[in-house]
Amino acid sequence: MNPIRMQSAIVSRSREVERRITGQPVSDGAGVKLLRVLTAELQRRLDPFLMLDEFRSDNPDDYLAGFPDHPHRGFETVTYMLAGRMRHRDSAGHEGLLTAGGVQWMTAGRGIVHSELPEQEDGLMHGFQLWVNLPARDKLTAPAYRDIPAEDIPVYPTASGATIKVIAGESEGVIGAVRRAATAPLYLDIELPAGVVHAAALPPGHNAFLYVYAGQVEVGARGEAVTARQLAVLTNAAGADGVLLRGAGGARLLLIAGQPLHEPIAQWGPFVMNQREEIEQALADYRAGRF
Repeated sequence: MNPIRMQSAIVSRSREVERRITGQPVSDGAGVKLLRVLTAELQRRLDPFLMLDEFRSDNPDDYLAGFPDHPHRGFETVTYMLAGRMRHRDSAGHEGLLTAGGVQWMTAGRGIVHSELPEQEDGLMHGFQLWVNLPARDKLTAPAYRDIPAEDIPVYPTASGATIKVIAGESEGVIGAVRRAATAPLYLDIELPAGVVHAAALPPGHNAFLYVYAGQVEVGARGEAVTARQLAVLTNAAGADGVLLRGAGGARLLLIAGQPLHEPIAQWGPFVMNQREEIEQALADYRAGRF
């Protein structure tokens, strides 16, 4: 395949689709209906990512109860809202309103209790929550929270005709709203108009996946189709430095990649540590009110 030139990068070999996963409907929080697309069985393969949920409904019964107070320890949550409004409050004294196009990036660290409650009684609620692991050295860091409104997240048109929103990392020289040293996450929201072919550069050592939330995308040199509400794990082939994306009839997708931590993962619900003993300590600390 001939190199594909972009504004500030060249992709000489595309990653391919290793496997496709169709999300499974679940209920979480106080009964919010979700589509869970990255589950525990993929945590090793897609290290440092632990979970990805999509929530999308215009039926208030599916989301109105929201996510009342619940704890986290040992990782980061990234909530990206496409439509609707969600109010965040936590035990560290943070409060913010997440609105359409915005992102909430929360570091649970050593422990936080928070709530995420819709601030609307009707209309569409649509967004995603991604869990990103923390390295062992940072799991007991102080909790932190950041609300990033839509206007503070870079969006740019590519020479290929795509539109890229850079939530985290760097794309074609455009620096995203968030950067993290340990996991170096790349988080892009990509719009591909009908017929557009775009090559997105990816760091060779990163694990990567994409999630199509509207339309259909043909991925890689083989052009394997990934349809709406499917996650595609991308191969880690030596020499692959990006991924080729073709928007057949138009598509919207998340492209996410991160530097693996290569550390043990011990998880019990909302606590993600490295050893079982650390999970037991997290439970004891939470029950004792030390979060």
